[in-house]
Amino acid sequence: MISEQIINKLVELGTTVGLKILTALIIFLIGLQVAKWIKHLLETALTKKEVESTLVKFLGKILYIALISFVIIIALNQAGVAVTSIIAIFGAASLTVGLALQGSLSSLAAGISLIILRPFKIGDLIDGGGSFGIVEEIGLFNTTIKTLDNLTIIIPNDKIRNEKIINYSLKPIRRVDLVVSIGYGDDIDKAKQLVKEILSNDSRILADPAFTIHLFELADSSVNFAVRPWVKTSDYWDTYCDLTETIKKRFDEEGINIPFPQRDVHIYNHN
Repeated sequence: MISEQIINKLVELGTTVGLKILTALIIFLIGLQVAKWIKHLLETALTKKEVESTLVKFLGKILYIALISFVIIIALNQAGVAVTSIIAIFGAASLTVGLALQGSLSSLAAGISLIILRPFKIGDLIDGGGSFGIVEEIGLFNTTIKTLDNLTIIIPNDKIRNEKIINYSLKPIRRVDLVVSIGYGDDIDKAKQLVKEILSNDSRILADPAFTIHLFELADSSVNFAVRPWVKTSDYWDTYCDLTETIKKRFDEEGINIPFPQRDVHIYNHN
């Protein structure tokens, strides 16, 4: 039969272990609630500062995972589990995973950079990562762009970050750059006045900055004007196309030629 001394030791050991496990469980439950509370505080603070929602959720999850990991280590240590080996194994595993996902981590870092620095936002028309289109989504790893012919392009964020980005929507106004050509035999002053009237009658063209019309080139087959009106960014393409059409029709009505490239050939006969 088991002696009374052994029974007492078993009861004492069970009580000690039980108290440690109970304490560890309490630490874990309290830590879980504290981690959720801190995560909520961080997300609320970042949201008030108008940080991108994708980054807010990501940072909240990272902080929550870090806090839970810390709480688990404290709880295991309280329960009497040797956590040194666990930490070492976790560190080695993290290093292995990091090396295996090096490319993805690069895109992740680029995604965080794009979200924080905000060189563009959803709805902007950009030229980046070798693609031209409207930004539909800015993810942590990829950015989705819809081209003007309604194709969807998914670009890794590190490719966008490492290349030049042109944002056509960032500024509220844009300058329309038109080259208007007339023939060498046409009246320069008349052509310039007609273009000025067309620009003045277009309500989309801004008064400030004022448009400019300059003769800037005597080309091989034409006399070229640089026509530079300013418009709202949202009106750019419609104005560009409409002005091109209106100028062509008005020149036709007034008998002003828009010449095509041509070359005079002189033939000499030698006996």
